[in-house]
Amino acid sequence: MLRRRALGDAKWFVSVASMLAFVGSTSGSARSEAPRFPVLPGLERSVEFWKQIFTRFSTGEVVFHDPQDPLRIYGVIAVPEGEQARAVIEAERVRIMDEHELGEEEGRVRAQRGVRERFLAGLKVSGRYLAQMQKIFREEGVPVELTYLPMVESSFNVHARSSAGAVGMWQFMPETGKRFLRVTDAIDERKDPFASTRAAARLLKENYRILGDWPLAITAYNHGAEGIARGVAVVGSRNLVDLIRQYQSPSFGFASKNFYAEFLAVLEIMEDREQHFPRVRLERPLALKEIEIEKPLAVQPLLRPLGITREQFFEWNPAVNSSVAVLPAGYRVRLPSAAAGRFPGVKRRVEAAAAAVKRVEYHRVSRGDTLLKIAGRYRVSVQALRQANGLSGHSIIIGQQLKIPRA
Repeated sequence: MLRRRALGDAKWFVSVASMLAFVGSTSGSARSEAPRFPVLPGLERSVEFWKQIFTRFSTGEVVFHDPQDPLRIYGVIAVPEGEQARAVIEAERVRIMDEHELGEEEGRVRAQRGVRERFLAGLKVSGRYLAQMQKIFREEGVPVELTYLPMVESSFNVHARSSAGAVGMWQFMPETGKRFLRVTDAIDERKDPFASTRAAARLLKENYRILGDWPLAITAYNHGAEGIARGVAVVGSRNLVDLIRQYQSPSFGFASKNFYAEFLAVLEIMEDREQHFPRVRLERPLALKEIEIEKPLAVQPLLRPLGITREQFFEWNPAVNSSVAVLPAGYRVRLPSAAAGRFPGVKRRVEAAAAAVKRVEYHRVSRGDTLLKIAGRYRVSVQALRQANGLSGHSIIIGQQLKIPRA
């Protein structure tokens, strides 16, 4: 999301502030009169096209279509994914342009690979998260239907990463993610399905407050609220279809123009999934409890006493970098009920062991040192010093390293 930010084309000489004021001045009546997610006149064919891409065409098929009228399909060919696919697809695109006497400058032939298998996999995985995600959206006062947006962004893949650097099921870019989430080398909450869901709800709510209706707010999730506000001001209309047809900006391309139509297609499919994917069983919801840690805590000593594997821990806590040895203070550990019940006791033992290690000091024997002198220096008994170092007598040698016991 927000892969493109339409900021600052000098030829328009319009400030973001004035554009937002224009949007706000025109948004009052639409909120209560229009349905939340209308299929706007002019988008019907785009929505139908994406329904076919999601449910009919497989990942081994490439659909050649007119980007301005997506249901105008020139042809479909079987092209397995791989290194040679790009050349095959481009050759077919050129052939179609020649056949239909279309110039390259017209840009009227686009290739789109089907995603039926990916959509089906995402549909199954969504069962892990949707119930909790919808609860979060209700708490934030955002329509629960918008919890289907990750199907457009990532097919509910918490580990998704785009070439532009967007991460997680909601595909937050780093700068946007840091507004709402912890994004560090150790913890990247963009990968956390529920923390990122709350962040997405707040961003969508902010977009709606700025832009005044959901078609624009949803499109802004992809393009940025400033970019959409600029388009509204330049075109002089808050109708998304007018922006799609009239707004000329290098950054407002096919992906941004189709984002809302894709969402509408997903919404229809998800709310009538039995028709499109009959007898599909969704995965069971994750039943995890959250426990906030107040101070840094080592990961590895937790695992065996909790009865979980390293792989399980990082599956339940995808925001944690798998190379991290110590969880930072403030992180909310997610565990199933049984492990969560054992966690407080295990945590105390791990912290006690870590504290004991910190209490150990060492002394390197120098000329003139005796056990009595060393014991006096560190205020421990000679007997404790001997026991800590396994000494049977009083003999020590220069350069020897002695462990100094601490209570």
